[in-house]
Amino acid sequence: MAAAAELKLLEKSLGLSKGNKYSAQGERQIPVLQTNNGPSLTGLTTIAAHLVKQANKEYLLGSTAEEKAVVQQWLEYRVTRVDGHSSKDDVRTLLKDLNSYLEDKVYLTGYNFTLADILLYYGLHRFIVDLTVQEKEKYLNVSRWFCHIQHYPGIRQHLSTVVFIKNRLYTNSH
Repeated sequence: MAAAAELKLLEKSLGLSKGNKYSAQGERQIPVLQTNNGPSLTGLTTIAAHLVKQANKEYLLGSTAEEKAVVQQWLEYRVTRVDGHSSKDDVRTLLKDLNSYLEDKVYLTGYNFTLADILLYYGLHRFIVDLTVQEKEKYLNVSRWFCHIQHYPGIRQHLSTVVFIKNRLYTNSH
């Protein structure tokens, strides 16, 4: 999904009016937001953090110093590891690592829903939507997290719902 489309989804989920104009620069189509007062903002995570502040929902950036650092870590992960990596092997490695990480967590920061969950959900949607039932079971923790985020009010919007089967079909998927 193009970053501009993703940022528009984020705007809507944050309850912001659709007044922002986005463009993209360079080969990698890095998003740019022209602000009314001041310089333009460049980069998905920079613009997303700005939108969160505009919406007065700073809690989405983390509530403690440690949680803020974890949110930043996952935003960086999203841009460096998820974007631009679309080979099957890259996706498998990414999902395997994320699956291990989410083993004992509800959200990326542990127990609080943050901007990192939203942007990683948007970034992974194109991969998760194409997984087979068996692959979804192999990455059970990612599937649980993804299913939870897609049902979070206002997040999924027009994106297709990814169906997850509650009863396991494959017993030896690990």
